[in-house]
Amino acid sequence: MNSPRIVATDLDGTLLTSDRTVSPRTRDALRLARAAGAVIVFVTARPPRAVREIAEQAGVTGTAICSNGAIVYDLDTDEIIESLPLDPGAARRAARALAEALPGVGLAVETGRGVLAEAAYTRRVPEDMPFYREVVSVLEEAEPFVKLLAHSPAHTADEMIAAVPATVKGLAEITQSGDGGLVEISAPGVTKAAALDRVCRAHGVPAGEVVAFGDMPNDLAVLTYAGLGYAMANAHETVLASVPRRTLSNDEHGVAAVLERLYG
Repeated sequence: MNSPRIVATDLDGTLLTSDRTVSPRTRDALRLARAAGAVIVFVTARPPRAVREIAEQAGVTGTAICSNGAIVYDLDTDEIIESLPLDPGAARRAARALAEALPGVGLAVETGRGVLAEAAYTRRVPEDMPFYREVVSVLEEAEPFVKLLAHSPAHTADEMIAAVPATVKGLAEITQSGDGGLVEISAPGVTKAAALDRVCRAHGVPAGEVVAFGDMPNDLAVLTYAGLGYAMANAHETVLASVPRRTLSNDEHGVAAVLERLYG
C-alpha cells in the first residue's frame, strides 16, 4: 500500500498530550508525513479560535475541520470558508427534550466565533472566557450557531445521549467529544466524516488513501471512513469496540508512532 495522502487527526485525547500540547516527537512525525507529500487535516470538536495556536505548534497549515464538521476553516487566512448552522426549530425541540429528560441541564451555543451561554451552563473553558457572552436564553438569540451545547454536572455524556428521545435524534446529530456531562448537537448530516469527505474530494483523494486518528464517539465516523482508522489506546469504550486498529495513547505519542511507520 502506498503511504496515505491525507492524515486526518482529532486533537484532544489524540494528537495532543494531556497537557494539551503537541509533543516534539509528534511535531517531527507530522513534518515527516508532510515531507512525503501528505496533507494534514485537523478534524476536531474545537472551534476555529482554539485550533490556530495548535496548528502553529504543530507546523500545520491549510484546512481544518472544526466544530464536529460544522465549520471548515482556513488556517492560513483565519477565515471560515464553510459553515453549516443548526436549524433554530430543531434546536428548540432538542433543548426542550433535554430539559424534560434532564432537569437542570444548562445550554450554550457555539457560533463559530464565540459562545453564548445561559446562567445554568456552568462549564467554562478558561482560555475561552474572552469569547463567552451570558444570555437569558440561547434559543432566543438571532445569531446563527453551529452547535448547541448541553451540560449537566450530574450526568455523564453517555447518560445524557441515552435520555434523548429517538424523535429528537432524527432532527439533529447528537454526539460527545469528552468524558464529562457535555453533549454536542449539530445539524442533521453534519459530522466530522461528512466534512472530511468534502475536503478529500477537493484534493482528489479517495477515502482509501486517508489515515485517521481519534478517541471519542464523535470520531467514530471518521475512523470508519478512512482506509486506515486508528483508535487511541485511551479511546472511549464505544470507539475501542468498533475500531480494530489501535495505537498507543495520546500521552505515549500514538499518532507519531503510526506516522513514523507509514512515512519513515
